[in-house]
Amino acid sequence: MNNESKLTEIELICVIVDFGFGSKVLKRAKQYGIKGGTVTIGKGTVSSRILNFIGLSDIRKEICFMLTDTATACHSLEGLNKEFDFNKPNHGIAFTTSVFKILGAKSFPCESSDYEKGVENTMYHMITTIVERGKAEDVIDAATKAGSKGGTIMGGRGSGIHETSKLFSMDIEPEKEIVLILSETDMTDAIVSSIRTQLKIDDPGKGIIYIQNVNKVYGIYK
Repeated sequence: MNNESKLTEIELICVIVDFGFGSKVLKRAKQYGIKGGTVTIGKGTVSSRILNFIGLSDIRKEICFMLTDTATACHSLEGLNKEFDFNKPNHGIAFTTSVFKILGAKSFPCESSDYEKGVENTMYHMITTIVERGKAEDVIDAATKAGSKGGTIMGGRGSGIHETSKLFSMDIEPEKEIVLILSETDMTDAIVSSIRTQLKIDDPGKGIIYIQNVNKVYGIYK
């Protein structure tokens, strides 16, 4: 049997909305075929001067993460956009990124069949930066200097209070901050370079940056 027939294209849906709307997003998403998801708390960082670009302000946010196949992701995003009006300012952001492989989820037993699919056509990147607690605002500041319009900050924890683990040769401990920034592809290098320099990311233990292609996006305003 050809194993290729079993491969499934998988995407991660990320929806950023005002505090209190996360559960509503998940409830509605299940009606479009999403099996479930995770909601975490974050903070928007966009100043009022550029609020209309991205639709976020400096208030508490909820970030919903949902995994599903590509067809369901597309259908769900269209439905969620109609329900929550992401195309209107201040109503949130929704986007998808490609997932290469999933472990521990019976609904998705196979890895994606084409990890690089759509890379040439992507218009946006998601830049994720993990730094020590208290440094997230420095990340936003560095990104803004390079042309970013803002981002979302989440708290993070490592393996435990009395022990550390290693990820990409960096100690992962409690009290980390995770910064999500959506960037137009032609601005990504400048934004990453600015964060890398200002936060001294190349020094041991200073942080991690990784970049993902964004496949579909709702809620971005210029």
